[in-house]
Amino acid sequence: MSQIDPQVERVKRLQPRSIDLGLGRIEALLDRLGNPQRRLPPAIHVAGTNGKGSLVAYLRAMAEAAGYRVHVYTSPHLVRFNERIRVAGKIIDDDALDELITDCEQANGEKPITFFEITTAAAYLAFARVPADLAVIEVGLGGRHDATNVIDPVLSAITPIGFDHTGFLGDKLDGIAREKAGILKHAVPAVIGRQRDVSAGVIEEEAGRLAAPLFRLGREWQVTPTASGFRYESDHAGLDLPAPALVGVHQLDNAATAVACIERLRAARVRIDDAAIVKGLASVDWPARLQRLTRGPLVDALLPGCELWLDGGHNEDCGIALARQAVEWAKEPAPLPLHLVFGMLTTKDATGFLRPLARHAASARAVPIEGHSAYTPQEASARANDVGLDCIPTTDIGSALEDLLATQPAPMRILICGSLYVAGTVLARNG
Repeated sequence: MSQIDPQVERVKRLQPRSIDLGLGRIEALLDRLGNPQRRLPPAIHVAGTNGKGSLVAYLRAMAEAAGYRVHVYTSPHLVRFNERIRVAGKIIDDDALDELITDCEQANGEKPITFFEITTAAAYLAFARVPADLAVIEVGLGGRHDATNVIDPVLSAITPIGFDHTGFLGDKLDGIAREKAGILKHAVPAVIGRQRDVSAGVIEEEAGRLAAPLFRLGREWQVTPTASGFRYESDHAGLDLPAPALVGVHQLDNAATAVACIERLRAARVRIDDAAIVKGLASVDWPARLQRLTRGPLVDALLPGCELWLDGGHNEDCGIALARQAVEWAKEPAPLPLHLVFGMLTTKDATGFLRPLARHAASARAVPIEGHSAYTPQEASARANDVGLDCIPTTDIGSALEDLLATQPAPMRILICGSLYVAGTVLARNG
C-alpha cells in the first residue's frame, strides 16, 4: 500500500450522500487554498466522451518533443492514483501527493466534498507550486459542472460526444452535448473533433453565445488517411504525417485533433514545430487503449503465435471503434481468430458495447470486477449471448485466458476489454 492510500480513504468519508454536479464545493475549497487554479501556465481544457485521454496524450507528447514542461491532469487511473497527476512531465510521487492531500483536507475541514473535487484541487495546487510551460486538463465527467471547469484556458477541445454517464448527464444526446459544451469560454478558441449532427449543433449554439471561435473537423480542418499515415489540412496548414504510435483507425482522428490544437496554440505564440508533431506521434504512450502486451507473466503464459491486446473502452462508440480495428485485423494475410475477455460495470450499456463486436469475435469469456457495481460473469455472458456472441462466465482474468488456451485452437488474438477497471487489473497482474 502506498502512503497516499490512507489519505484517500480519509477524504472519501467526506463524500456527500448524494452527488450533485456543481462547482460550489470546489470553488470554496480553492478559495481557501488561495485559488491555485489562477496560477496555472497556459491551459488546454479537454472534454468529450471518447478520445479525451488519447488527445491529452498526443498534446503532451508533442509539447514535450518541443522542449516544453507540461502539467497533466487525467482520470481515472489504471493502477496507481498518482497516474492522474503529472507535474512538469513526471508522475507525482507519494510524498508530494500526501502533502497536497493533507493541505486540501485541512483547508476543507469537515465540509462535504467529493473525492474527485478534492483531488482536482490537489492537482491544481501541485501545478501552481511547480513552474511549467503548459497544462493539459481532462474533464472528469460532463463539463459544465465538472470540478475541473474553474480554469481560464487558452484553448478548449471537445472530442466526439456519445452516450456515457447517462445517470448524471441524461440519456438525450443534445443534453449530454450541452454539458460537454459547458467548458467553452468567452472568446476562447475551441477545437472540435468529429461529432454527430445533434452534438455539432449544440456546440455551435453555445459557441455563438460566447463568441468562441470554433475549429471543427470537417469544416475548418480535415483529416484524410494515407498509405503511410494521414494528411492534416486547414486554411493555414497542410501536413503529411506518419501513423501515430497508438493503434486503431480512430486514432487518426485523435491525432489530427491534436494537430489542430497545436495549430491554435501556435496562433497563441506557443512554438511547437512540425518536427515536434512528428516526434510526438511516434513517442505517444497511453496504456490500455488498444495496447498490445508484449511481455509479462500473462504474455509468457500464451501459446506460440498468440497475441494479447488490452483496451479500456466501455461504451457503444468504443465497441464500434474496436470493431473497425477487428476489420483491419481480418485483412491480414493470415488473420488470427479473435476472442474477447471482458467485464463491465452495470452503469454501462453492455449490449451496446458488445453488439458491434459480436460479428467479429469467435467467442468471449466474461470476468467479474471486484469492488465495483459490475455485471456478474453470468449476467455479462447473458448479454453477450443476446447479441449472438458465444460467451461463458469465468472467475477471473487468469481462468479466462486458461480456458481459451485449453479449448480454442492456437494461434489466436485475445482482446481484453470493457472497462478501465479490468484494464488496471490486467496491467497490475502483468507487472
